Amino acid sequence: MDHPGVSRTGPTRPRRAREQQERRSGRRAQFAALVRAALIALGLVIVYYELPLDGHSTARTSTLLACGLLLVLVIFWREVRAIVSSPYPRLKAVEALATTLALFLLLFAGTYFTVEHTTPGSFSEPMTKTDSLYFTLTTFSTVGYGDIVARSQTGRVLTMLQMLGGLLLVGLAARILAQAVRAGVRRQGREPPEDLP
Repeated sequence: MDHPGVSRTGPTRPRRAREQQERRSGRRAQFAALVRAALIALGLVIVYYELPLDGHSTARTSTLLACGLLLVLVIFWREVRAIVSSPYPRLKAVEALATTLALFLLLFAGTYFTVEHTTPGSFSEPMTKTDSLYFTLTTFSTVGYGDIVARSQTGRVLTMLQMLGGLLLVGLAARILAQAVRAGVRRQGREPPEDLP
């Protein structure tokens, strides 16, 4: 039954306005997430180039690598928890991946640089920080051009650790991030829970 003076389109206008506001808010969140991910990666690259990495002993380099890998795990775990509680879990997952991946790659690049400077000849050519980052990326992407290769046992062990870590990061970490995104979306009630067998 219609009430006099009440338009049928009245309630839909506020709903449309709310939906438009939500879309704008979502686009702003997407843009902000992409900018944050880019700024985090850029900041980590700047720190990598500014850190004085030469002149460390092999024991100190190993300790720094172990602590760095532990830091990557801690940051990854915190990011997974943040994804679940985020209003935009998919966007938070992009940020988490950018942060974790950049930190992982730069950690190995710094380690390669340090190893080459503490034990010259560990690689097929002397490496600058850019060369170390290049070697790290070619190893991670499995391209392996062969222009820079590990010659020493330390260099080869580090390269194998990076390969293994890269596989874990791509396989296991991607799965964990996807599960965290699903949990975050379910928490918001936007997706029905999966049926368990």
